[in-house]
Amino acid sequence: MAPGSNLPKSGAQEMVAPLTCNVLIVDDDPHMLLALRELLDGADRNIVVAQSGKEALEHVLNHEFAVIVLDVKMPDIDGIAIARGIRNCERSRNTPIIFLTSADRDTVHGFLGYEAGAVDYLVKPPVAEVLRSKISVFIDLYRNDAALTREIAERKAVEENLRRSKERLRALSARIESAREDERTRAAREVHDELGQALTSLKMDLSWLEKKLPIGSEAVAGRMKSIFMHVDATIQSVHRISSALRPQVLNDVGLLGTLKWQAGDFQVRTGIRCNVDLPAEEPVVDQERSTAAFRILQEVLANVARHSGATRVDISLRVDRDHFILKISDNGRGVSQAQLRSPKSLGLFGIRERALLLGGRVDIEGKRGSGTTVTLSMPNGSDANS
Repeated sequence: MAPGSNLPKSGAQEMVAPLTCNVLIVDDDPHMLLALRELLDGADRNIVVAQSGKEALEHVLNHEFAVIVLDVKMPDIDGIAIARGIRNCERSRNTPIIFLTSADRDTVHGFLGYEAGAVDYLVKPPVAEVLRSKISVFIDLYRNDAALTREIAERKAVEENLRRSKERLRALSARIESAREDERTRAAREVHDELGQALTSLKMDLSWLEKKLPIGSEAVAGRMKSIFMHVDATIQSVHRISSALRPQVLNDVGLLGTLKWQAGDFQVRTGIRCNVDLPAEEPVVDQERSTAAFRILQEVLANVARHSGATRVDISLRVDRDHFILKISDNGRGVSQAQLRSPKSLGLFGIRERALLLGGRVDIEGKRGSGTTVTLSMPNGSDANS
């Protein structure tokens, strides 16, 4: 068989499925090459031979080896020079080299050999069991390293696919959220304009009818007063529903007005006192981030009303050139770490995702008996999504 004739076409193929490993034997003595080849041959390895340094370096440049057995005394290129050439090749930079020498080496020669990359020295002719054992160890190491490399590559591929999937899901979530806000805006407009106008017209008709009724009928007057009260309550409900869908104050008076309105409405509905600490001037925040801050405040206040048992909520907004920070704290029972990690806490997950879609983050801290603090930090610059 010709030297190297059964080499695989590429080292990359071997790394994909390293069923056999390449072992390179370099010696200028054809009888020694034959003996070593027969000694080291096995089903789990592919023995490659080279009779010169040049031939050895050509093999190393084109193929990957689990271990190299190299005669120190080569005629064309010194074995130490060959070892240095092997180390200079990226493919074989870490390939173990076992030197074969015809006589015991001196200290200087041994130092040069180890410096060139030798992992061991064996005197020719080597003890068969010793050489076979050492080659088997290096083949096992090579196989384990190849398996580990393949596993790392597979994990990296899985992680990359997971990262891309998350990016696609976030992009989809952003589109869904945008569509949802558009639908809320449309519904709020229809509720406010159509239902609100219908109720206003009904109230005007009732006023006209009240004037036409005979004077002195207390039962009718009481009934009309009750109807007016129901109509007024319904009108207030329409305004509240419309504002919850899309608060007009976001368009009319901006983020600060919306936060004040939301806090006041929450206090009236729940009886939980709200303290609001806001900047004196309206911050420059785009519509998406204003809406996100409002929705997060809505969700947090809803959680406070449902779960916290709080009697007070403090809302503060701090704005600098690049970020605005909305902090909502209550004095309730405090959210636990188990609740924060629970897959059932979809509201908390939604809060974090809404902020993340716009380049922000939400931190939630709870202490038993001392309440919960939710902190929204979101960029407000033009490069917020970068």
